[in-house]
Order: sequence, then C-alpha cells, then structure tokens
Amino acid sequence: MNIQEILKFLPHRYPFILVDRVLEFEVDTSLVAIKNVTINEPYFAGHFPIKAVMPGVLIAEALAQAAAILASQASTFCPGETLFYLGSIENARFKRMVVPGDQLLLKIEVLKRRSHFWKFKGTATVSDEIACVAEMTCAEGKIEL
Repeated sequence: MNIQEILKFLPHRYPFILVDRVLEFEVDTSLVAIKNVTINEPYFAGHFPIKAVMPGVLIAEALAQAAAILASQASTFCPGETLFYLGSIENARFKRMVVPGDQLLLKIEVLKRRSHFWKFKGTATVSDEIACVAEMTCAEGKIEL
C-alpha cells in the first residue's frame, strides 16, 4: 500500500501522518509498514536541536497508526464515517533512539479482537534493533461532529 492508499484509511495528514508505506498485511492477523525518519520532521526543531531524537510518543503513535490501518482492512470501516480511536498503550519499552536517516519498520500483530475492539502488539525496529515494543488497544467508532 503506497501513501495515496494509506491516506484513504487514516484521517491523519501532514505533519502527523507517520506511516509511509505498507509492505505486507494479512487480514485479522498482522501488518508490516515503514516510516522514513527525515531531518525535515517538524518536531526535530525542538526535540532536540543539538541531537535530533524522534520522541518516543511519536514512535508509539506510528505503531498506533499502523494498527489502525490493519484494523480498517478487517472491519466494517467506512472512510469518512468511522475512525479507530486509541484506547490504551501498555507495557511500552523504548530500547533505541530513533534519529534522522533511520527507517522504522513497524510490525503489528493482532492479539485479540472482540466486535469493534482490538488489542495489538506493536514492535518498531531500526536495522533489526528494537526501538520500541508496546501493546495497545483501539476501538472503532462513528465520527460525530
């Protein structure tokens, strides 16, 4: 799935879209995606100007966005009518700094699904080194303006 296809499933737009490409997915099971980390990311201007480091919360957000893409492939998802809302992030561990020039490999696996509620395990790696691992939940819900 290229960026144009991803934008059909995620409501996020620049500068907050954190998935660049989906490499593979298996419905109701798993997804592998990438996020190319560049010095042009707006958060690097302040985090940190002397030593640019991707904030851990944005690594977790990239995993959550990848999980939402996987969930949207296996549900009654209707773009423009429903969204996947992050419910929790548990057992998050950050093991490696992510810096400009890195490519995050985002791996998502479904741990449990019940109706419109999902639990995932996400692992973000750079060059086969774990940057972040976390469990997260999300729920599909109607967009109410």
